[in-house]
Amino acid sequence: MFAGTHTALVTPFTERGIIDSEAFRALIDVQFANGIHGIVPVGTTGESPTLSTEEHQLVIELAVKQAKKRGLVIAGTGSNSTREAIDLTQAAELAGADAALLVTPYYNKPSQEGLFQHYRAIAQSTELPLVLYSIPGRCHIQIDTATVVRLVEACPNIRAIKEAGGQVARVHELRAALPESFEILSGDDGLTVDFMKAGGVGLISVASNLLPQEMAALTNAMSAGRVAEAEAIHERLSPLFQQFLTLDTNPVPIKAALGLRGICLPKLRLPMVEMPSEKLALLRESMVSLGLLS
Repeated sequence: MFAGTHTALVTPFTERGIIDSEAFRALIDVQFANGIHGIVPVGTTGESPTLSTEEHQLVIELAVKQAKKRGLVIAGTGSNSTREAIDLTQAAELAGADAALLVTPYYNKPSQEGLFQHYRAIAQSTELPLVLYSIPGRCHIQIDTATVVRLVEACPNIRAIKEAGGQVARVHELRAALPESFEILSGDDGLTVDFMKAGGVGLISVASNLLPQEMAALTNAMSAGRVAEAEAIHERLSPLFQQFLTLDTNPVPIKAALGLRGICLPKLRLPMVEMPSEKLALLRESMVSLGLLS
């Protein structure tokens, strides 16, 4: 179900700081016109922590309507509150999303039993296919492999995991412990080739906001066994992947890049702020070298 590249969409804002629906719809159209397999509205790249509940639901509704069944809509509905995650997931289901992405609860640092109870409660509240999202760098906890196994056995609609721990060994471990039908997605553009070699089926991508054709081609090549082709794409884009990781916190660099291309304004919601000029100059230089800017 989740094979391929799915774009973790940014949420464009106007100069006044409100959601730029026109830019958002145009971004979605560009994604599907360039071969993207699915979109992920209001994940962390979409600045979900800074959106009100009403805005969160609006973005999902806009995404579903604009996607027009051209690919999957995997709604970001995670929270560190189980009750809130259930409400957001049910609203996404009502809006017509195809699946939901559920980030590990952040700040409150639940135990593995707490994680199990959290995800099981959400799974029991919806018929949507669910994608777990383990990102210990932001949440400071990981969904242990044993917990993933328990969840998959208890909840048939938990179908996949976005793995963003940065360790290929973790993919091998998950793949060995889980049924073949359970899918593993890379949460890191720069590790996609290695993750798919280890048994992953695709990617939830930040870079594809800017490079949808290239990122779709990368996972298509890997799925078809054209590893050398995928590795060539990776090698060419690797400097940009690195800058997206190191210049600033996601989604600051990708919004800056989209701003340089005139796709949307680089506006963010506080406490996120725009990239300083010296870092923007480095990003511009990389984009020029890749032919993305003149």
